[in-house]
Formats: sequence, C-alpha cells, structure tokens
Amino acid sequence: MGILAVFLIILLVLNVFFAAVTVFLERRDTSATWAWLLVLTFIPIVGFIIYLIFGRKLSKKKIFDWKGQEKIGISESIMNQIELMRQKEFPFSDINVKKHRNLIYLLLVNDGAILIQDNEVEVFTDGYEKFEALFNDINNAKDHIHIIYYIFHSDELGKRMIHLLEKKAAEGLSVKVIYDAMGSRTTKKSFFKTLKKNGGHVTPFFPSKLPLINFRLNYRNHRKLAIIDGEIGYIGGFNIGDEYLGLSKKFGYWRDTHLRVYGKAVYAMQTRFIMDWNSAAPHQKIDYKFRYFPTFYGSGNTSMQIVSSGPDSEWQQIKNGYIKMINSAERSIYLQSPYFIPDASLIEALKIASLSGVDVRIMIPNKPDHPFVYQATTSYVGELIETGAKIFIYDNGFIHAKMLIIDSEIASVGTANMDFRSFRLNFEVNAFIYEKKLAQRLEDSFLDDLLKSYQLTPELYAKRSIWIKFKEAVSRLLSPIL
Repeated sequence: MGILAVFLIILLVLNVFFAAVTVFLERRDTSATWAWLLVLTFIPIVGFIIYLIFGRKLSKKKIFDWKGQEKIGISESIMNQIELMRQKEFPFSDINVKKHRNLIYLLLVNDGAILIQDNEVEVFTDGYEKFEALFNDINNAKDHIHIIYYIFHSDELGKRMIHLLEKKAAEGLSVKVIYDAMGSRTTKKSFFKTLKKNGGHVTPFFPSKLPLINFRLNYRNHRKLAIIDGEIGYIGGFNIGDEYLGLSKKFGYWRDTHLRVYGKAVYAMQTRFIMDWNSAAPHQKIDYKFRYFPTFYGSGNTSMQIVSSGPDSEWQQIKNGYIKMINSAERSIYLQSPYFIPDASLIEALKIASLSGVDVRIMIPNKPDHPFVYQATTSYVGELIETGAKIFIYDNGFIHAKMLIIDSEIASVGTANMDFRSFRLNFEVNAFIYEKKLAQRLEDSFLDDLLKSYQLTPELYAKRSIWIKFKEAVSRLLSPIL
C-alpha cells in the first residue's frame, strides 16, 4: 500500500472521528449538528480541516475574570437588585419600566445586567454624525479612553481616529484599544505603532498563535464600545472604516444605529471593556480602580440594561431577551437586521406574534454582504411572509442596524444580529431600553427607513428563479454554521 493511500485512509478515519465527536460528545443544537455532518460527509478530506478551524467549540474556562467586580461592589449591586425584584420592592422610575419587570429580571439574573435609570441617550443613524460626536468626546477626555471595535480599518476614518488617540495618549491619558484580529485582519500592527510609542496600549482579540492558522477563527469579538472617562459611552453597530461613512461603492449609503449614553449604564460598558481587555491582554491587566467608575449622576430618565453574550456563556442572553420582548408584544414588532437567520425558538416567536395579529415588520438589506448569509436570510423571511408578517427591503444603500422595537415602548440596540453567529459564536453587547420617548424616537427612524424601502410581497417573493430557490435551499441547510 502506497504512502498516499495510507495518508488518505488516515484522513478518512479522522473525518469519521470528528463526525462522531460532533454527534455524540459536543452538546450542540440539532440543526448545527446536522449542518456539520453534511460538511464532514460530503467533503471527507477537507471537511475535518474546516471543522478544526470553524467547528470546534470554545473552551469556557477562564475566558473572562469576574472576581475583580467585587472590589467596587458590582457583584453586590447585582445581588441587591435581584433580591429587591424578588421581593417586588425595586424602586422603578415609572410604570412603563415596571411593566417589563420580568424581562428586566431575566437579563439581571442570567447576565448580571443591572438596571440603571438615570441615563441620557442620544441616537445616531448616520456615520458622520456619530463619529463627529465621538471624536469631540475623545478630544475633551480628561483621564482615560477605552475603545473596542470589531473592525478598525487603517483608511481615512481610521487615521483620524488613531491620530486623535495618539494626541490624547501623548497628553498623558490612559488610552486602550481592542480590535478583533479577524475583523481587522487587513490592518497592520504598524498602524498602531505611534499610539504605543506615545504611551497607548493596543491588543488584538483572539489573534492567531500560528502562521496562517487560527483555531479560534470562528469566535470573534463583534462588540463596538467606546468609554470616555467612565461617564460617556457609545454602543451600536458602526465600526471604524470609510464604508461606515457611506464611502464604499459596493454598499453606498451606510444606514446604522448607534447610541451615546451619559449615565451610570456606562459603568456596565466599562466593566465589559475591562473584562475583554483582561482576557485579550492578560499580562497588562486593568484593575477595577475607582478612576474607571467615577462618582457622577446622569441627567436623563432612560432606564437601560447593558447585556453581553458569547460562546463563553451557557445561556444566549441577548437572544433570550429578544424572544421575551417579542412574546410581550401586543401591538407591533419592528425589527432591523442585516442578517436574519433565526433559530427555531426565535422564528416561532415571530410566527406566533404575527398569527396573533401583532404588526410584525422586518427590514433587511437589498444586497448581500455575505452571499450565503443573504440567501439564508431571504429563505427565512419568506417563511414569515406566509404568516402575514411584512418584509421590507431597504433600498437606499446598506442597512446594518441591529434594532428591535416593541409596542413603541421598549427597544434593543447593539451589535447582535438576528442570526446563529451572533447568538452562539460571537461576543456581542446590546442595550435594552425601557423608555417610551426613546423607543418612539427609534421607531421614527424605522418608519423613515420604510420610505426608502419596498415591500417583499408574497407575489414578488413567488417570482424567485429556480436558481435563487436552489441557493436558498443550500444556504438554509448550512445556516446554523454560517
């Protein structure tokens, strides 16, 4: 028997082994299990290599250190809120917030997401406005600047950001930047050289430990947070790159949603950043010092929880929050997402709401960012059309907003898309908002987007070509691992 034949037999045995591991040893969702079995079975030689890079589950041991929170009383505050809500004695700011106490309790218990009620929130739907506000806040920073973005490009917008950070670091401020190694793969390390020289600190999240091979490639930090002096926080969908200013010929105008928060909810964003930093840069750990959690009082009345999720968690906190919101809807559900690949629990919740007479409206882009993902998206929205849900195609560029609004009363804005990847593979963060005025402001932006969209009617959806239907079927099968 030749060496090549022996080698092929070994590969086939390994392929069978990984198939067995997928089925019997790793606790996976059934749909994800079948999707990986398809890959392993129909691509027997390459399949197990793909599995090694994209399919292995992430070890949950010691990814994030929670102990530091005890030093400034965060853990104690979480337990106090839980106890007050159990005893029905929590001092809610208004009746609308109290109405959603079950959702608040769910996120508090499962994620330690403290409810903060003194926040002043500004909404940005345009990249120029968002970044001008962020640059202004960074320029006025007095103590520290903490930034994490999935994508940090070295283009014109990236250069504006890095030059400003270099300036603040040279002034003596503590400047720390996290970028995702995969999302920012085209950005060279030398781009951050001057920032580091000026005293700033930069670290990639889950970089490759071997040349050209990264066994954690499938687990990305998709969060976008900026914290200035522990008092101002930014959270939402915009990354750092020229395309987010609408300068990409491929995508055109970039429609996204981002929030500027002034209030104690920034403490939760700060905690999230510190945990991510200490995981990504264990040799340069940040201590939970009071300088990062200054004493101040927010001037607003928006109640908010900052909720994180990721493959390190047993629960899919953000997805569970979405489902709880959807199940509470009495009148309307407005949803925007560039990717719509829901699991069985989420799509069933939307179907039930639509069949119950709730006005379900879902908005997706008119062009693919990732072809397979887009075809899976059109497959799932087609399924919802049959229940009476209204599907709208944004036709004014590319819509990247991740937003859910219920009954013009509560909303969620953040980084998590409505797909398997955001729920199970990516590290995400969302703001869950309990204030009618802000929810209505977000709803107004949705209704404005409707004027730039067209409805995907049952008749229009039925006109899909056989080739499109075939691509949808294949993408649907693979959707749990896209």
